[in-house]
Amino acid sequence: MDLLQTFKGWIGALTDILLMLLAFGIAAALLVGGGNVPFVGNVAGNIVAFVKDLGSNGLVGLIALGVILWLFSNRKVA
Repeated sequence: MDLLQTFKGWIGALTDILLMLLAFGIAAALLVGGGNVPFVGNVAGNIVAFVKDLGSNGLVGLIALGVILWLFSNRKVA
């Protein structure tokens, strides 16, 4: 059981790091003016495309967005 808690802690820490890198990528893209930022890529464009895909799918996209938000809001680091 202790191994499972350790693994959950690692996954939670990795997710936190990835979310921080995502925020860094968005801020860097906004400061540079969009486009491909070296070492970050086209983060803002990818997010816009993701939201556009969710929006074009109507109710299914809305449900998928709700599930994604629920997964991130209920996550607790061990």
